[in-house]
Amino acid sequence: MSQKENGVKKKEPSVPTVLKYAFGGIAAVAGSSIMHPMDLFKTRMQITSESVGKKPGIIHVITTAVKEDGIRGLYRGLTGTILRHSIYSTIRLGLFTSGTEYYRNKFDDSPTVVASVFIAIIAGALGSFVSTPADVCLIRMMSDARLPPEERRNYTNVINALTRIVKEEGLLTLWRGAVPTVGRAIVVNTAQLASYGQFRNLSEKYLGLQEGMLLHFAASTGSGLLTATVSLPVDLVKTRIQNMKVINGKPEYRGISDATIKTIRSEGTLALWSGYIPYSLRIVPNTILVFVFLEQLNTLYFKNVLGEVYKSKI
Repeated sequence: MSQKENGVKKKEPSVPTVLKYAFGGIAAVAGSSIMHPMDLFKTRMQITSESVGKKPGIIHVITTAVKEDGIRGLYRGLTGTILRHSIYSTIRLGLFTSGTEYYRNKFDDSPTVVASVFIAIIAGALGSFVSTPADVCLIRMMSDARLPPEERRNYTNVINALTRIVKEEGLLTLWRGAVPTVGRAIVVNTAQLASYGQFRNLSEKYLGLQEGMLLHFAASTGSGLLTATVSLPVDLVKTRIQNMKVINGKPEYRGISDATIKTIRSEGTLALWSGYIPYSLRIVPNTILVFVFLEQLNTLYFKNVLGEVYKSKI
């Protein structure tokens, strides 16, 4: 809560708004770059399940990726990841931290669960829509090696992908899958951002943890597990729509419902969780890295610039 001095509310020290966005983007790009190979494995599992009608194991996907592309191939599409999170996570984390602080200052209390969910939805939806072009490029670059040689797009980097998609398929193709992308972002941000504060409170109350790295780790672990479980089906449908081919002038899927129904009919309901292990191994550590990096950046700013002890504002 805000401090009061002589009956007048004293404004709590905080990170400047521009740095809220910058710290969010830096933390997300760093975490996602480290975890990029797991994102590649997850995407290839989802695409391979679709093309061959069966669920490949994680070991098979990893060994095949290394055999076909080498170690460097594990970072195929990294420029897409960097661009995507430079846009998406800068917006979503910046909006969420700014919105959370605005609520605290206005109501002199931490946001309720409903308020946190609302802020997370707005932040995730806006960030994901703006970054959809980078997401389309990222999915295509990571899945390209799974296509027959004659069908591969062979993008050299994310800028090459952006320009070629616009030239060869039209500008609107960059927003293919925008609806499921926004839907996934709403699910992810609601589960990840809105739950982080709740897991912090639970960790403080039941585990007796105090402000610091261990508390950030515990809270982000719980948030990551919840996020991975509830968001994977939406992520899988989004991936398939963005990677689909147009055959004889007709797209493989007419929309979210069609892609979901076709997946369930051909592969079973559990196919919606294809790639759960690599997805979890990406989402959980990535959530931990993002929140730990973000909290440490805030801690360093409070300590070295404001000369204050940091207490999480997320």
